[in-house]
Amino acid sequence: MHSQINAAIQVIPRSIARHPYEIIDVAIGVIKKSGLKYVVTPFETVVEGDYHHIMQLVEEIHQACYEAGAIDMICNLKIQSSAAMPVTIDDKMKKYTQHER
Repeated sequence: MHSQINAAIQVIPRSIARHPYEIIDVAIGVIKKSGLKYVVTPFETVVEGDYHHIMQLVEEIHQACYEAGAIDMICNLKIQSSAAMPVTIDDKMKKYTQHER
């Protein structure tokens, strides 16, 4: 497996004290600080990077969400990898973004 992957990360937190969107914003903040390439969408955030860094990022997201007031959460994770080449956001999106210009 090539080490560069794409991962779609969806966090669904539950909290008594805070609105879930506030905790999701914390998760997105962790992703922003990671330095990895990412795209925020309405239902998940897609991250591009080395497999091990992304797995570490998922752990950091969990910790930050609990520190922000989540009492529990679901984290849906989708991973795309390739044996032959890096997986990039741009490769998957270029045919769509070219038409938007």
